[in-house]
Amino acid sequence: MGNDPESATAAPPPAVAKSPTIYDVARLAGVSHQTVSRHLRGLEGIRPETRERVVQALETLEYRPNLTARHLATNRSHRVGVLAHEVGEVGPSKILQGAGAGAREAGYLLDIVSLDGDDPAAVNDALTLITRQDIAGLLIFTSTDAMTGALRATPHRIPTVIEVEGDEALRDHPDTSNYRGLHVAVDHLVSLGHRRFFHIAGPRGWVAARNRKLSYERALEAHGLTSLGASYGDWSAASGYRCAAELPPELGVTALVVSNDQMALGALRALSQQGIRVPEDISVTGFDDIPESAFYQPPLTTVHGDFDMQGRSAFSRLLRLIEGTPAAPPARIPVELVVRQSTTTAPR
Repeated sequence: MGNDPESATAAPPPAVAKSPTIYDVARLAGVSHQTVSRHLRGLEGIRPETRERVVQALETLEYRPNLTARHLATNRSHRVGVLAHEVGEVGPSKILQGAGAGAREAGYLLDIVSLDGDDPAAVNDALTLITRQDIAGLLIFTSTDAMTGALRATPHRIPTVIEVEGDEALRDHPDTSNYRGLHVAVDHLVSLGHRRFFHIAGPRGWVAARNRKLSYERALEAHGLTSLGASYGDWSAASGYRCAAELPPELGVTALVVSNDQMALGALRALSQQGIRVPEDISVTGFDDIPESAFYQPPLTTVHGDFDMQGRSAFSRLLRLIEGTPAAPPARIPVELVVRQSTTTAPR
């Protein structure tokens, strides 16, 4: 009888853990539930230290909004379409990560479509594809002139934020992180006594590359100096290697300002193969402060920008449009120079 399945006593079902609520998050963070709600919706006006406590509480409790229930209650999608290009590059990928983190905390999911930013037809095809989906809004990250031009020629029928850097050559008072970042790199090298500069720039079709080159030139001008020249890479280490290998030795360059860390990696390799010592013979700076730059040989002096903040700010502005609140200006992204062993005083 003990083997009779009908007479066997069924084991009780395992207990199901209760999902944390915003009230649980609020208690752990020591704030009101309204503050947690404001953070999840991407609203401003929360003190940085308070926001940090809320973020820590969300992570500790592994809080996840119930998207299905919210969708049923509001009859509104909580998916956001994202168009991006060059997602394999460090900057774009980290900005996307920041936007994704901000979206998850606000109870949204990102549907990301990667495309060729130099092909206007690909941009139009991607727009058609993503806008056919049930999305609450559209977040677009663009860096190339071709992609930006195609986007501006297309009407957008849903809340849309196009994250595009302004061309600093057209502004009276440049203030992007790219512009400010190259300026501090040049100031650092000038303070070390350098007077003979050369620049490895990013691709001409990228506004960020143009802004960095413009900043480099204006920073030198502010110190009464003139660049000895510039060459153009494509953000890759291979292109940085090529540019540094082709650097004419008769120029007597002592400071090489490179537009990103990957190109700086290639430049360091090319200089080493030519018997040029870094930093004794020539100082080198990069931009982006990728995690690997601290382990270059020598460790790279570079400009650090807050990509996570940039991505979160973009999503926060889109969320305000989705919810019908007044638009907010883009956040001012802080930059700082991380000084390592690739720069030193100019050789005599």
